[in-house]
Amino acid sequence: MTKVSWSRLLFFIMLIFVLALAACGNDEASDEEVTDEPDVTTEEPAEEDAETEEPADEGAGESTDGEPAETEPKVTEFEPAFPEQTRAPAVETETELNEEIVVDGLGVLWGMAEFEPNRLLVTQRDTAELLIVNLNEFAVSEPIEGTPEVNNSGQGGLLDVAVAPDFDDSRLVFLTFSQDVEGGTVTAVGKGVLSEDEASLEDFEVIFQATPAYEGDLHYGGRIIFDEDGNLFLTTGERSDDPIRERAQDLDAYLGKVIHITQDGEPVESNPFIEDEDALDGIYSYGHRNIQGIDFHPETGDLWIVEFGPQAGDELNIVEPGNNYGWPIVSYGIEYTGELINDGISEHEAQGFIEPRYYWDPTSAPSGSSFYDNDAIPEWENNLFIGGLVSSYIARVVIEGDTIVGEERLLTDKGERFRDILVTEDGALIASTDGGAIYKITAAGE
Repeated sequence: MTKVSWSRLLFFIMLIFVLALAACGNDEASDEEVTDEPDVTTEEPAEEDAETEEPADEGAGESTDGEPAETEPKVTEFEPAFPEQTRAPAVETETELNEEIVVDGLGVLWGMAEFEPNRLLVTQRDTAELLIVNLNEFAVSEPIEGTPEVNNSGQGGLLDVAVAPDFDDSRLVFLTFSQDVEGGTVTAVGKGVLSEDEASLEDFEVIFQATPAYEGDLHYGGRIIFDEDGNLFLTTGERSDDPIRERAQDLDAYLGKVIHITQDGEPVESNPFIEDEDALDGIYSYGHRNIQGIDFHPETGDLWIVEFGPQAGDELNIVEPGNNYGWPIVSYGIEYTGELINDGISEHEAQGFIEPRYYWDPTSAPSGSSFYDNDAIPEWENNLFIGGLVSSYIARVVIEGDTIVGEERLLTDKGERFRDILVTEDGALIASTDGGAIYKITAAGE
């Protein structure tokens, strides 16, 4: 009996041991299954990292990760007319870049023009000074004498500068500025001859005034550029206030327009409204808000402009003669009060207007712009660079045909209001700021 009891006891002990091993095996299998299930605690940090990490470098003009360059929430609830009209994919420059500050502390540097290699004419808006900046020597001249009197209240002052296509022979310099006239102020264009000693503008004369005059001090526009025939395109603002801004739609006012004139200030004969008795002959396009950027696409020859929207809705447009771009009837932005504009109509084409090729929401406040027409940084060729005021960055916009396919933000850490953009003959990207600095961006090692 005792032997049988010990045998049974040994049997039960062995049975318990086997069952215990089996139970341990089941517990291990259960742990493995749990680790394969989604874990909220472990995935939240991964999502956060995906939003904040630098995008992978996949080359110019290509989205780095499919995410848009704009990361801030929208101000409006408007939907774009087509998918590529806003929030383009982020792209990243592959070329290693070198950034330098050429000069600093000069006040609001509104316009720039390269008149000799690496030598710029630069306007100071508030003091109405015209300066020469030497990019190689990091030097700035004394103010050039003979500049016009300006009204520098608000957004007024000495604005843009351009040199005539035949500058080497004529030495003609063109300026835009806000001018006091009867009834208020206007955006004016004048020209003068830069003296041989570069100390003065001689025989300066006003050749054009964007009437009617208005007593406000906002939205002068003021960019100028020469076409291939040596004629001038001038941009104007609609002077901002309601109801004067409504005159952007009127063909008997030069407010809120692209204007096409000769070097003597006369309408170009091919202008679209030259035969319309009820329209001003110098008008090229209309329905604009406040245009501070204009340039020709190096390959297509299309004329591209950037213009301020209200709160959001800053636009990038291709300008064609006779076209109406809709302001202030339609907009992808809203009033600064938060109220809708004209009951919130955003779609341009449905109202008979031209859709912008691109718009920004929230506001970037785009100012001067320039296409990169150079091979010093090959991946930048034919890209458009736009200075941002409120946004405090330079936008690099990649364009295929008439479609925006990528956007990059440069110098985002400088805290500057970038007012104008220029590309030099040797391929440097130059930016002026409201803080009085001029930045020079080149390929590292150049």
